Amino acid sequence: MSVLVNKNSKIIVQGFTGSEGTFHAGQMIDYGTNVVGGVTPGKGGQEHLGKPVFNTVKESVDKVGADTSIIFVPPAFAADAIMESADAGIKVIICITEGIPTADMVKVKAYIANKDCRLVGPNCPGVITPDEAKVGIMPGFIFKKGKVGIVSKSGTLTYEAADQVVKQGFGITTAIGIGGDPIIGTTTKEAVELLMNDPETEAIVMIGEIGGNLEAEAAQWIKADGNRKPVVGFIAGQTAPAGRTMGHAGAIVGGADDTAQAKMKILAENGVHVVSSPAKIGEMVASVLK
Repeated sequence: MSVLVNKNSKIIVQGFTGSEGTFHAGQMIDYGTNVVGGVTPGKGGQEHLGKPVFNTVKESVDKVGADTSIIFVPPAFAADAIMESADAGIKVIICITEGIPTADMVKVKAYIANKDCRLVGPNCPGVITPDEAKVGIMPGFIFKKGKVGIVSKSGTLTYEAADQVVKQGFGITTAIGIGGDPIIGTTTKEAVELLMNDPETEAIVMIGEIGGNLEAEAAQWIKADGNRKPVVGFIAGQTAPAGRTMGHAGAIVGGADDTAQAKMKILAENGVHVVSSPAKIGEMVASVLK
């Protein structure tokens, strides 16, 4: 059992023959991920990295049974790439692209609302189920198989948390980088819920940041769900000045509840084990699992 991606996922790369797509697809294949091909319009019928290239996502679904896509398409065309995947019947769509206009994502969100698919991202590091599938840009060697799930808005903090958890002797079931844009496909709550319902995951690390209410929504759901599994929480941006855009487009403090301190308080009130520094994530995971 795993969440979102596993060794049986049939993955295609949208933007396969571009420089980003080529580099990361190569890394994914080296990791052992089941990449079944890629899509670059106009280059269908060619071969790239030993895999077939298709003109459309639909063609990849029909010919090689693709069910998961990862998108390395420039911002201006990325929204269309997501919608094309949803139309073609892809079940898990992981969008790495940064800088997609918010107006485009409003359209995407409405378009895929009634489709049978799940979008992760955009502007995210992807999803990894260690030793099975790396569908993203994360450094695979950091992740070892285990029993802790990770949900994070930040790519870098995902790797940091995984490294600490592994060094404490616990590995990772699945790490989900949800992205830091104002409009994303899978929310913190939805990602936590997937891990909460995964029988192999025994604890969850939830990494959030200032801006928006995703973490508060997740924490309230965790409590309402009965705190079935321990959740360790960290909120980035504790020293951020109000009203200033930080590294992610979604990290803008809009009101009193958006600050790191307010979010940490909400998390703690809902039974989440909050740490004040990312350096303490591993230790806290060890203490809640012992």
